[in-house]
Amino acid sequence: MNASESRRNFLAGSTGFAAAGLATLANPIAAAAQSVDVKPGDLPDLTIKEVKVYVTDISKLHKLNSSETGELISVVTNSGIEGNYTIGDRDITAGWLDWAKPVLVGKSVIDLLPTLTSTTGMKARAGYDGPVPRRPGGFGPGGSHTGTGPAFGGAAAGSGVFTRGGGSWPNFYTAAADVCMWDILGKAVNRPIYKILSGGAPTKERMMAYASSQHLPTVEDYVPDALKAKQLGYKAYKIHPGGGQHASGPEIPSYIGHMEEIREIRKAVGDEFVLMHDPVQQYNRFEAMAVGRLLDELNYAWFEDPVRTTDQEGLIELCAALNLPIHVGEFLYSIADFGEYIKRDALDVVRLIADNVGGISGSMRVGLLADAHGMECTPHNWGNTGDMALHFHLELALPNSYWFEMPFPAEYADRPYYKDKFRIDADGYVHAPTAPGLGYPLDMNALDNMTLRIDR
Repeated sequence: MNASESRRNFLAGSTGFAAAGLATLANPIAAAAQSVDVKPGDLPDLTIKEVKVYVTDISKLHKLNSSETGELISVVTNSGIEGNYTIGDRDITAGWLDWAKPVLVGKSVIDLLPTLTSTTGMKARAGYDGPVPRRPGGFGPGGSHTGTGPAFGGAAAGSGVFTRGGGSWPNFYTAAADVCMWDILGKAVNRPIYKILSGGAPTKERMMAYASSQHLPTVEDYVPDALKAKQLGYKAYKIHPGGGQHASGPEIPSYIGHMEEIREIRKAVGDEFVLMHDPVQQYNRFEAMAVGRLLDELNYAWFEDPVRTTDQEGLIELCAALNLPIHVGEFLYSIADFGEYIKRDALDVVRLIADNVGGISGSMRVGLLADAHGMECTPHNWGNTGDMALHFHLELALPNSYWFEMPFPAEYADRPYYKDKFRIDADGYVHAPTAPGLGYPLDMNALDNMTLRIDR
């Protein structure tokens, strides 16, 4: 097969999946019903009768994100199906219940799910290269706004943001509700979410995991950590560099310490072990170029968020100068912005955080946009079991996702109220869930034991 034939076949497959995926997003209820060969009218009553929040005690658990509040939201239908998701894990979502009561209760998932996050996003300063709009009490990072903010479907007062397509982003309220409704829909047809998202196209049943490190205290901590991951059966390891300082001795520039970590880990794990590097926007352009050239030399698989995402020109320079792919997108909040970065070659691989881009529905739109450009999409798995489950379904459904990010150590993501834990098998894979909805059932006894109160 020559290159042009291969390209045509790739595009044909990609186009076929994109069509199926977009059709599912346009009418998820019909797609879910079709997946089990019933009519939408035969589904249980999906009218929402109640919303509530389990406030749990996580004081003795390891938090992967310092902002985690221990809140597990619940959306319950007339037919008794409950959808759940965690909030407050990355972005504080204060007041979700006050928002949800008038917006969700009394309405049907059938009507809400296709429209609640059906926006093409924002194209203005706050959605592109400025702070994320925030409502008082916690609507996301950045400044505070009053008036009709994005959480309520309007433009943030004074921000210059106007929504496109009738929706609004970033909106952590609607994103969380979107996940709960997908959970409900999957349970209504007894199917895992990823099987519905694929629109009938083949899906993956397992994904290769990589160990994603903590930000460790010293340069000397990284080699033992990477070797432990390799010993446990992981086939890849991603560095989240810390302060770049030695356990003793004079202070050095952090990027110099990071480069030492990069060299020493490659030397320790060998040439065939897959390595990645994610400084989470720590570097300026000079530092990022120096680190990137070393990553190229040592055959690292990718360089993630090397500079601030707002430095689009710097990202363009890095993408042009370096051989390894540049992963960007965790700090973008609009499909319009992903399109701009793709168009300007300011990223090589699209990353996303579902909370930022409209939950499952918005994430699939971003993933399919990347696929339409022949690019990979790598959702961000970092958080507790609920967060990881959400992003796992996206990875299983999207044709252009290939890796599962496993926080390392894996037990840091565990929450007692989930019956199942994310772990790799002997070959380094994580297997797809088989239970319906998000696929990780709640242990209600464990949830009751750690619940401080239920807000209704």
